[in-house]
Order: sequence, then structure tokens, then C-alpha cells
Amino acid sequence: IAVLKIDATEQLPFATLANSDLLQVGDVVFAVGNPLGIGMTVTMGIVSATRKSELGVLREEGAYENFIQTDAAINPGNSGGALINVRGELIGINTAIFTRSGGSNGIGFAIPASIATDIMQELIDHGQVIRGWIGVETQPLTEDLARSFGVSKNAGVLISGVYRRGPAANADILPGDI
Repeated sequence: IAVLKIDATEQLPFATLANSDLLQVGDVVFAVGNPLGIGMTVTMGIVSATRKSELGVLREEGAYENFIQTDAAINPGNSGGALINVRGELIGINTAIFTRSGGSNGIGFAIPASIATDIMQELIDHGQVIRGWIGVETQPLTEDLARSFGVSKNAGVLISGVYRRGPAANADILPGDI
């Protein structure tokens, strides 16, 4: 995502941003892009999940994942294209596809417009995106887990993973800590 400043003498057309937090499974969406370099295309699908994470779509440690999942065809070249709703409002930025063949017979993912807007504001305000992160993977501390760890209350979370060279690792937090 990039922010461009354009000095224009007239009003330029712009995309209307929808509140992507209001998306629901089953909403109809359209993926716009330039897949495989063949030119502009639009494909239709539905939202099959929201707030998808822990997919490993972003291959960097500490990467934040919160995707819109869709069956609208997102092929190589669609990344960065718009995911829009039936009113033509931007609800996401096409980002990735899970596929075994490399084609659109997989599941597509888009960054929600609400996150893209936050990123845009960070870039405008600071010239970069600043996110705090601890560098851990957690899981709920159930009664059974609390008992197995000798904890009297099941309040808190179990650290199930720690990213190497992350803040938690530097603070000597280990998997199994509560």
C-alpha cells in the first residue's frame, strides 16, 4: 500500500470506502485487477470468511494477518487491485490466493479497507507503519490446561509459540508460559 500526493487543479474521481468491519459471510464481492498481465478484469464471488489469520500468507515473522476470504478469482497480478461490494465501494485490497495449481481455483484473500485506511493514515502521519507486537502465538487457557500447568484459575493465555528474535524471545518468554 502506498500513499501518493497529487497536486491537481480539478476534482479527481475517487473510490468510496465501505466499512469492511460490517462485512458478513455470504456478501457478494467483485475482485478487480490485471491478472496474469492480460488486462483489466472483474470477477465475482462471495465473502466466505472474515478476520482470517494464522494462514502464513505473509511470510515474515510478526506479520499481522486479518483477511477477508473470498472465492472471487484472485490470480497473480490481481494483488493490489480492489475488492468491492455490490455498491461499488472499496471493501478490501486483493492480496493473495491459496492454490495448489497457481490458478484461481483456490481461496482468495484481501486486506480489509479498514486496515488499509489505518495503514494510509500511518504513512501520512509517520512515513511508515508503526505496529506494536509481542512476538508470541497464544491459545486460550482452558480449565484442563490450567489444571495441567498447576494454575488455580483459568484466567490468561498459554504461550504456544515464540517468534525467534522477537520482543518476547528477547524477554526470555518461552512456549508453555502462562
